[in-house]
Order: sequence, then structure tokens, then C-alpha cells
Amino acid sequence: MNDFIEKISLSIQKGKIDQKSPYPPDMRGEPGADEYTREALDNGIPANDILTKAMIPAMGIVGELFKDKKLFVPQVLMSAKAMNSAMLHLKPYFNSGEIKQRGTFVIGTVVGDLHDIGKNLVAMMIEGSGWKVIDLGTDVKTERFMEAINENPGCILGMSALLTTTMESMEKTVKQLRQSFPSQKILVGGAPLNKEFALKIGADLYAPNPQVAVEYINAIA
Repeated sequence: MNDFIEKISLSIQKGKIDQKSPYPPDMRGEPGADEYTREALDNGIPANDILTKAMIPAMGIVGELFKDKKLFVPQVLMSAKAMNSAMLHLKPYFNSGEIKQRGTFVIGTVVGDLHDIGKNLVAMMIEGSGWKVIDLGTDVKTERFMEAINENPGCILGMSALLTTTMESMEKTVKQLRQSFPSQKILVGGAPLNKEFALKIGADLYAPNPQVAVEYINAIA
């Protein structure tokens, strides 16, 4: 069992998706997270063990390395893709209730902003931490955020803005959400933002990187 757990974990940390993937070069031709997860399930390893002992710790390591600037966005994206390839095999176990998710995280880039790399990184790493993620995409209007909160009671909301010009959109959206959902947990992130701005607009947390968001929502779950 430990052998499969270690191989899945290493594949995610290294960004090794499957045997066809040429990345990373030193693992070319070897199986990846896709094959090892399928084999682990075929060998009777519980899906919850794969999630909690391999995937979540692996993405935690990736997140810490990224936070410490020892990994960079392209490498983290490959790790997230490897994690997603493994997650596909676990989806039936989430649907059956065999694996319990920590909660629901809704995320979107605010209206007027079409950037999605940062948002996608956060979404992937939070999913890799055992959460159900609902990605609303980019250019998300306030009304859509409201609908998502109503559709997912108790969810945590993440909002992204990558342009200084769309920070105003974020501020308007957060203030409107606060009127209708005063206790809603709201995280914000994006290159032009800072902690002071997040406090000013009424957000609960400014996440300068995905790992900070992961640590925060895991702490309050």
C-alpha cells in the first residue's frame, strides 16, 4: 500500500501526469499519477487513503514550495494537472459518499477581468486539499456570485482580480454581497491587491498565494 501512496505523491509533486507525458524529463516513459491511482484502486487501496495520505499531503508540499518561491507557476500547474488526473479516478467515490469532502469552495474572477491563471491555480490546489470546487470562470457578475452562494449554503467564496481597473469591480461586488450575506466568508486575491485593500472592502482574507488560501479554509472548515 505504502508503495502506491508514495508513487502517487511523488508523481503529483513532480508534475508527472501519465506515462505519455514528457514532463518531467527525468521521469519520461514512467507511469504517472493517472496510472498509479488506477492501480492503487484496483489493488484495494481505499479511495479516502489515496486522497488523504497521498494527494492532499503532496499538494501541501507543492503549495509550501510555491509560497517559498522554490517552485514556479508552470511547475505548480503541472502538479495540479497530475493531481486532477488522479482525482478523476476518485470522482465516483465522492459521488457515492465514500469520500467526504471538507466543504464547498466557490471561485471566480470579477466582472471586467478575463485573467484566470491565478484563479485556476487556487481552484486546483483547494480541490487537491479535499474540497468541492465550483469555478464560475472569468468576468463574473455580482448576481452570479449571489446565485452560487444561494445554491451552495455554507460555501466559502474566493474572488480574483488581476487588473487595477477591476479592483473597483471587486470592491462593489464584495460590498453588495455583504449586504445580502453578512456572514459569508470571502477570500480575495490577485497581483494588484494587498491586505489593506482586502480589509477596506470587507473581505475576510487577502491570499497572496494559493497556499495561504488553502491553509485558511482548512483551518475554518
